[in-house]
Amino acid sequence: MALPLAACSLNPFSNDDDRSTRPAATVTRSAGTVSDSASIDPGASARTTPAPTYTPQVVEQTGSRIPLAEGHPDEYVVQPGDTLWDIASTFLRDPWYWPEIWHVNPEIANPHLIYPGDVLALVTIDGETRIMAVRGSSYRLSPQARITPLDESVRSIPYEQIAAFLSKGLVLEKNQIEQLPYVLAVRENHLIAAAGNDIYVRGGEPAQPGTRYSLVHVGEELIDPDDNNVVGFQGIYVGEGALSRGGDPATVALTETNREALRGDRLLPETVDIPLNFFPKSPDTEIDGRIISVVDGLYLIGQYQTVVLNRGARDGLAPGDVLTVFQEGEVVKDRFAGASMFSGEKVKLPDEEAGTVMVFKVYDRIGYALVMEATSDIHVLDAVRNPR
Repeated sequence: MALPLAACSLNPFSNDDDRSTRPAATVTRSAGTVSDSASIDPGASARTTPAPTYTPQVVEQTGSRIPLAEGHPDEYVVQPGDTLWDIASTFLRDPWYWPEIWHVNPEIANPHLIYPGDVLALVTIDGETRIMAVRGSSYRLSPQARITPLDESVRSIPYEQIAAFLSKGLVLEKNQIEQLPYVLAVRENHLIAAAGNDIYVRGGEPAQPGTRYSLVHVGEELIDPDDNNVVGFQGIYVGEGALSRGGDPATVALTETNREALRGDRLLPETVDIPLNFFPKSPDTEIDGRIISVVDGLYLIGQYQTVVLNRGARDGLAPGDVLTVFQEGEVVKDRFAGASMFSGEKVKLPDEEAGTVMVFKVYDRIGYALVMEATSDIHVLDAVRNPR
């Protein structure tokens, strides 16, 4: 569904260098006196501030081309712990429409970022429904200083849900394995290692002493069901360690293990290279792929679990892309179509929606996604496609 854009950015965290050349937009919002806090405050009606500097008007869902959520508020105060997905779901029936109605206010510092305490208001700008951040205790469109650190801005997805994935539950892309350092030997010629042992490591990029690594065993192959090619390997978490001495080979001291470390196991630097500030959106290209793995190895998949898709950057997939999960319809025999009830044609039932995933990291042929909603059981090999 293509919606018109009016003075909004598809990349809410980019810099809009051309803002000074844009025509001023006409902004309207709900009528009445403006409280110095959110409308959800039961005492707000007793407190007033000077009238806002623009003409009030109620934004009605009737006739709007934006799919607003049922019972949506006119304004919302961002709470600590909120994610962008939560906030988008508060206003919109389909959160991935957020970039199409987010309005960047050029007169507010860091207009692309949202922080706890910010007031988000549903407004009409040049006749179009928009959501904008109105910071401070009144709704005046005037510059305001912000001293909140940037790393306290609202994230798109709950980081704690993918923290374990970052260091423990991994899928290793085929080409990635060759670039990772590996266990050459165990000190004192042991065949296996555990917490408290030193291991000798080769390969990878030079690192400083103290650099921490996750140790991963290369497990079963991941096969793309579309072409039966190997696109990656299951990464089985072994433990953690820190570089105690550089060189070739280098020495890593194991500090934690939950299974034996073996020669040939790979080491992954414990770094976070996932952008956590992106807006949910529909993919820019047509995506028709499948879930080929779930990180914790379960068959049934639920909310906030990480799944692996057989689509990646080469297919146009990018962080922030939202996909709908479909359960494949069963094939049944129609015993009532022919003269005999013991014969009949086979009929495939329609695919049914089972949930929503958001992509947060992509490689060339695979992508990692977090299950945001699960309306039905989700399984490995279920289809993922553009939201309707």
